[in-house]
Amino acid sequence: MSGKTKSRSAANADSVSGSVSCDERILRDCHQLYVDPSSGLISIAESVGVKLLPPRKKITVMLIGNHSAGKSSFINWYVEEHIQRTGVAIETQGFSFVTSGRKRESLTGNATLHLYPHFKPMQEFKGVSEYLSTEICTSRQKRFSLVTFVDSPGLVDGDMKYPFDVDEVILWLGDLCDLILVFFDPMGQALCKRTLNIVESLNEKHGDRLRFFLSKADEAGGESDRQRVMMQIVQELCKRPGLNKCGFDMPTIYIPNPNKPSRCVNQIEEVCRTVEKTINQTVQNTLNSLEKDCELISEAITETLANDRLTSSANRRSRCKSCFLTLLGFCVPLAMLALLVLGAASQELLEVVLGPEGTEALSLYLAPLVKALDSLSGTQQLYACGLLFLLSLLLLIVARFSFRTRATLSGKQKRQLQEKLDYVHEVVKSKKKKLYEEYLRQSVSEQDMDL
Repeated sequence: MSGKTKSRSAANADSVSGSVSCDERILRDCHQLYVDPSSGLISIAESVGVKLLPPRKKITVMLIGNHSAGKSSFINWYVEEHIQRTGVAIETQGFSFVTSGRKRESLTGNATLHLYPHFKPMQEFKGVSEYLSTEICTSRQKRFSLVTFVDSPGLVDGDMKYPFDVDEVILWLGDLCDLILVFFDPMGQALCKRTLNIVESLNEKHGDRLRFFLSKADEAGGESDRQRVMMQIVQELCKRPGLNKCGFDMPTIYIPNPNKPSRCVNQIEEVCRTVEKTINQTVQNTLNSLEKDCELISEAITETLANDRLTSSANRRSRCKSCFLTLLGFCVPLAMLALLVLGAASQELLEVVLGPEGTEALSLYLAPLVKALDSLSGTQQLYACGLLFLLSLLLLIVARFSFRTRATLSGKQKRQLQEKLDYVHEVVKSKKKKLYEEYLRQSVSEQDMDL
């Protein structure tokens, strides 16, 4: 199964083009700062060997729980549309993503993985791809425009056969989700060992993302029955070493029904507040990450330019050293040649060629070498000349290796890096400051911000 399966007309498509919330705009603008093809932070970072990941424009909320715990019903209530199938039977057999978009549409398989590239590794789990789906709806209720729900299969014990390793997939998804809602059904399935085992494993790595709720609380009977059910669930959870911690909280929730009033306290708005708090924290984390990434890029560019200056300086020293050794290496054979010429040519010829002053200077400079050679016997002179030529050859070889230099940036490359550095400081950081002010302005007065 892959690609789109069906398309339906949107019930409220016009609302999509309406006003965009402040948080939604901030996350969208931050994402654009990273992925812009011409001047995005990702491309700038890659040019200096730094790898960045773009922030997501929505948070991901996964719902897990036993079969018929009310996960799909909650999603329908949150978006105020009948998106997910609900019922006593096991309706959700795979993983269903529910997100907002421009029109109502259903996607399966490859289309889902193309929509969520960061979830592509899921296809490595055998059998999962055929049980992936995405429901896109145009609802703008609550904070749905900033949320992607992941509805997981209902968990049951016993001989229930899943077409894939549901435990491993849920644990893998837990690494990518910002919030994990655990729904316990009071109607006999709350103590499902598979659910408790998965919750315990998730708690080891992502305890701060887990939130527990007693769903369908209005069906648990009277208040004493609900208290007894909650005590049983809490006792079972606290038997697990990782879950036995202070501050354990499990609000009672149910889908409100005007035709079926209940005296049970409904804390379903607590779920909405938890989602909203996660969104707010994600906005702050995104802005903070933007600032850290700007600093990371700035440091990388500054270091690259500094290393290039050091390399250029080292190359100049290498060239000077090489030139000095080359000159020294050629001086020995030139001196020997000059000495040979001085001894073979007549005084008159030298004065004609070099002039009286040149001849006198050449004789003066070569006098020490002449005296040194005159003090040696003929055989010793041959050995001395051979050693001098070997020394000259050695100096030339050393000079050749000393001339090796490392590659440096061209003038154009340095200008481009400096322009990128200026862009990060002047444009991106300025944009980040404005976005932060815009975010804070939602809850803090202008006067407090100035302070």
